[in-house]
Formats: sequence, C-alpha cells, structure tokens
Amino acid sequence: MSAQGLQAAVEKMQASGMSDVAITSFKHLYHSWEKDESSWIRESDVKPFSDAPCIGDVYDAMDSDYALKALSETAFLKLNGGLGTSMGLSKAKSLLPVRMHKGKNLRFIDIILGQVTATRRNLGVELPLILMNSFRTSKDTLDVIRRNRNFTQTDVPVEIMQHQEPKILADSGMPVTWEKDPELEWCPAGHGDVFCTLNDSGVLDILSKKGIKYLFISNSDNLGARPSSTVAGYFAKTGASFMVEVAQKTAADVKGGHFVIDKKTGRLTLREMSQVHPDDRAEATDITRHPYFNTNNIWVRIDALREKLAECNGILPLPLIRNEKNVDPTDPESPNVIQLETAMGAAIGLFDNSTCLKVDRPRFLPVKTTNDLFIMRSDRFHMTDTYEMEDGNYIFPEVNLDTKYFKNINDFDERFPYSVPSIAAAKAVTVKGDWTFGRGVSFFGDALLEDQGCPSYVPNGEFVGPSGIEPDDWR
Repeated sequence: MSAQGLQAAVEKMQASGMSDVAITSFKHLYHSWEKDESSWIRESDVKPFSDAPCIGDVYDAMDSDYALKALSETAFLKLNGGLGTSMGLSKAKSLLPVRMHKGKNLRFIDIILGQVTATRRNLGVELPLILMNSFRTSKDTLDVIRRNRNFTQTDVPVEIMQHQEPKILADSGMPVTWEKDPELEWCPAGHGDVFCTLNDSGVLDILSKKGIKYLFISNSDNLGARPSSTVAGYFAKTGASFMVEVAQKTAADVKGGHFVIDKKTGRLTLREMSQVHPDDRAEATDITRHPYFNTNNIWVRIDALREKLAECNGILPLPLIRNEKNVDPTDPESPNVIQLETAMGAAIGLFDNSTCLKVDRPRFLPVKTTNDLFIMRSDRFHMTDTYEMEDGNYIFPEVNLDTKYFKNINDFDERFPYSVPSIAAAKAVTVKGDWTFGRGVSFFGDALLEDQGCPSYVPNGEFVGPSGIEPDDWR
C-alpha cells in the first residue's frame, strides 16, 4: 500500500470521467484501508437491541388514510447493480427468470415493475421507481423497462448510476490491470454508495421538488420488499430520519448483520459479522441475545438525508468493508484484489433518531444462491395478480444442492429441464452428486439423494424421500 497506488487509482478514475464526489469517496475508503483501521465492534461496547415494535401491532393501530398519504409521498428505490456472479451470471441478476405466472416466465425486474404498477393502479399513488444500476447492469435493465407496456415514468429518472472504482491489488494497493477483460478492472462502490449517488445525480432535488418526502430502498433480489402503505405510514408517524426493517432470527440467520446500541453514543448501529471480533462470536450469534437480523429494507427521510449529506460534504462517513475477490470472479487463478465498499444500513448510526421495525418473514425473500432460487421456483409459492409471493408459513425446507453440479445457473437449469420438483411435503432437500430430474418429481420428509458416482436420473413422477427414490410397491 502506498501513495503511489492511490495516485494511480485516482488518475485511472479521472481518465474514465469519474465525478469528483466518486473520487473523494474512493480516497476516503482507500485511506481507511491503507491505515488498516480496526472495524471491530466489540460486544463490551454495545448493548443488544431487542425491543423493536412489531408490524402486526402497527397494522392494527394504523389509520388507513394517513398510511395512504405517506405512501403517496414515497419513492421506491431498488439496488440493481449486482451481477449474481455467485451463480455464474454475467448480466444483471434482476434479469434472471424466477417464477412462471400465467404462462409467462417472470424475471426479478418483471416482478418489481408489476409490484409498482399494481400499487399505482390499486392505491392511486404515483410511487416513482428508481433503479441504482451499475455500469454492468444499466443497458440490459433499461432495455427491459422500455419494452414494458404497463410501466411509464417521465418526471423522475428511472435510473441513477452507481459510482464505480478500481479494484486494487491486495499485495501492492495498485489498481489492477486485466487485459483479458478490462471491464473487470472496475467494481461498484458497494450499496452504501446509494446516498452520495442520489445526491450527486440531482435526484434528491427532483424528488423534493415533487413533494416526495420518503425513500424506500431495498435489494432487487428481495421479492418480499414490496411497497407498503402500513410501513410507510409507520415511518412517517415516528418522525425518524432513518428506519430499517428487521426480522426475527432463526438458526439459519446467524451469519447476517444485526443492530446493536452503541454505549458511547446511544445510537443504533449496524454490526456486520465481519465486524465481530472472534472472541465475541458466540455472543454475537446468540439469537436470544441479538434476536433480529437486517433485511436491508431501508426507509429514509429525504430532508434529513440532504441535511446530513450537506454536513458531510456529500459523502457519508460509513465504515469500510474490505471485499476480497479474484479480479475475474469465475477464475480462482486470477489475481487477488480488494474491493473497497460500504453498507447502506450502516448509515443508521449517523442519525440520533433512527429506529427499526420488526416485520414478518414475507418481507424478506432474497435469492442469493441457486438453493434460494430452487425454493422460489417451487410449489411452496403462489404469485398473486399484485405480484406478491404467497406461502402458508414462510418456513421453508433447508435446501442443499451439490455445488459442483448446481451452483451455476446454467448447470442448475440443465438438471431441472421441466421445473423444480414439488417440495410441498419436504422438511429438507439434500442432493449429492450429478442428478437430473424428470417431470412431476416430488420431495417429501428429509429428502436425500446420494452421489451415485456417475450422472443419474430421477424419472418422471417419482417420489424422493429419506431413502432416496422411493420404491413403487404397487407396480
């Protein structure tokens, strides 16, 4: 790490036309990385946060007219910069088909547009939609939006472009050069960049002039993060500057970020697992001590955000996240690089009056892996005409598909040529080895397929349980 590395990175950004705000933000993160500033949030320095109000109680007490007015003053922002490289995707993750509905294969972006247009039509609100795209996702996503005949928007830009920055070599701090694909020399600046991007783009000014008071921000791969008049109404009523939706932890959620109360400032603080000291891990993952996890569904009061940005010269001082990767994520032999990022939920600690709302599991339905996609495409869900993903209890079977054969989307689709099997009666699904599935297969109980040591096939209509493919004694 050296001044030479930072200077080379800055010159690279300038040559590519990056804004002064983007460059200043990168400098701040680079200096934090260079100094190797400790990002531990020790258990002894915080108090557990365990008394978030529950959306069920909020719903019962909410005046519907007040809630509708709050939603009419809300803009809907989706983070859409990700490529889904963990699933072998090379385009926007939001372009991945996720559900069949009335004969149409719907992608994440189709469902997002459906949620927005249905809310506009049914509730009579404007609900501007904004996508924070990256340089890798912009064109393909906008092409889809232009072809959607039900969605129109003129007064508010549909897109803001997330800032990009150089990937830096882990051993030297110099910006990486990768002649095989120069685009891979760049990365988005992390979703904490959303705040200065909104400001830098002028969109905050546009929204304010239109009388929009609130922003609801969520990930494009979370289909549960739908527009909600109840949540909008609650946020408006609190008077809080910043609010995060949290959900009850289960044993499967211990790896996610959670909120604590900083003893020194008394403020709510996001603690990612990367900020947990090894000596504190047992307490940090105790779901009785820290009962909520961060859904990354975030509500922001626009006037408070603009004031805070002005106070900080346009760049919020969010903690650094070091994201270690290969320059080519699909090539483990390519050089090791560092991506300097921030998390948008960390902004909760910048406001004195931040709050959280405990929401039900249906508002957190992310797809991070093909295991998640398997559940989303399954018969556990029904999609309504308002593009809501419905399930009876949202307690899903644990799915473990062999990563050697199912991790990448092309391999996954090849092995489910008709559709994913039924999991309505399954408690867990484990597939080991190279299996391909016929039409109408059903899993039940703790379904298990062992590795046969060669490509294997589950014939049409078979049932798979704890003992594998069940014998048919009726034949």
